Amino acid sequence: MSDVTSATPRRSGRVFHKMRVQAQGRAHDRKKFKETCETVVVNAHGGLLLLKHEVDNGEMLVITNPETLEEQECRIVYMGDPGDKGQRVGIEFLTPAPRFWGVEFPSESAIH
Repeated sequence: MSDVTSATPRRSGRVFHKMRVQAQGRAHDRKKFKETCETVVVNAHGGLLLLKHEVDNGEMLVITNPETLEEQECRIVYMGDPGDKGQRVGIEFLTPAPRFWGVEFPSESAIH
């Protein structure tokens, strides 16, 4: 068994953080959707969500934090396998937003 390492280091630390957010965008069938979904892992540059709608890699979404009503435009950068709770979808914010999720992230030195 071999270890797999990323060629590019992470830009910020990840935190397992489950919270509900609002996601809106275009589904695979090109129809607009808006749904409440859950986060799995978050960082200052995006996160991993569980979406019920079928979406395409590279599509744009707008994520809203219901506690602050702050919105972030993001791009879908990862598509995981569908599961009981939805499709695992990795998103990347178009602009870094370390305060969007309302959590503290590990310092840069702690993740390298």
